[in-house]
Amino acid sequence: MAPAEANHQFNAYIADRSLPLVVFHDHFIGRRGGVAMFFAETEAERDALWHSTDILEGWRVDIHPLIFSHSPAALDEQIAFTLYQYRGQDWEVVRRQPRLPHGTPVNEAEEGEEADDPSSA
Repeated sequence: MAPAEANHQFNAYIADRSLPLVVFHDHFIGRRGGVAMFFAETEAERDALWHSTDILEGWRVDIHPLIFSHSPAALDEQIAFTLYQYRGQDWEVVRRQPRLPHGTPVNEAEEGEEADDPSSA
């Protein structure tokens, strides 16, 4: 399947309103697929993730509950904690920093290839 089609399938999956609230997603470069984080608070919401993967037929889907990032607010706190504890960085400062110039996300999503690969320089 073309990278663009894989990205469209993944977007359709995370847009499904019958699933729990999606709080984060991104697409892989160089490999079809992506990662998404859902706020699945109940057993029924967790089950919905397992039983609605027909949009992603042929994909390998892994679902893993998290220890600390168990809600949108807890994810934000965990990001802040990790940045500070392990790198001495302030999350409020980091989130205000401009995005580094790197490729064109729309083109990368459609082509599945990194536009400006720093390792090739």
